[in-house]
Amino acid sequence: MKTNKNLIVAIDGHSSTGKSSFAKMIARELGYIYVDSGAMYRAVTLHCMEKGLFDEHLAPSEEAVMELLPGIEISFRRNPETEVNEACLNGRVVEREIRSMEVSDHVSYISTIPGVRTQMVELQRKLGTEGGVVMDGRDIGTVVYPDAQIKIFMTAGVEVRAERRRKELEEKGVSVDPEKVRRNIMERDRIDSGRETSPLKQADDAKLLDNSEMTFADQMEWFFSEFDNILRDGQDN
Repeated sequence: MKTNKNLIVAIDGHSSTGKSSFAKMIARELGYIYVDSGAMYRAVTLHCMEKGLFDEHLAPSEEAVMELLPGIEISFRRNPETEVNEACLNGRVVEREIRSMEVSDHVSYISTIPGVRTQMVELQRKLGTEGGVVMDGRDIGTVVYPDAQIKIFMTAGVEVRAERRRKELEEKGVSVDPEKVRRNIMERDRIDSGRETSPLKQADDAKLLDNSEMTFADQMEWFFSEFDNILRDGQDN
């Protein structure tokens, strides 16, 4: 279904609920651009790690992180072989690096820093200025695009999400401890929901999607059923 290019689809929710995969499928079906906001925070986190700001016990100060931000350029490129968007950090493709457990362990801290969130939100808004965008993250429907025509909040059980995350990492050749993955999921939930700046929460006008027992096909069927009127109102003739 090709539809009005001015619509914005905002997808928020807990980690490892499959937001990115779901968003990519929606973008492909609607002919929209997909923007992975989480990859932006992961790229900042990776840069901080590479600059030695993290050690085994201490997180960097907000001042140290903010000093690095002017030297960070985040962009996306379409891989001609896989036909998917890949995150780039200062012109270098870092899609694989930002998905590591090490980055996952630190990204929630980086995303709590108000100055980081301010700059990332500004970039996200620029990317969606003309609409025709599907964006997923933690505060897309509440902060980045509060006026988005379509808002979804995704969730699933902790054990389900931990197993999905484990499989995702192992498919990429990363060996992980299942218990560590589960603890990481729970800690990210705690940090994301409890931070002072843009905490993770469901927007009042967002539709809740619990996909614990749903296939991707089930989710797409749910999407077109829930938002049929909005999509058809904007459908190209």
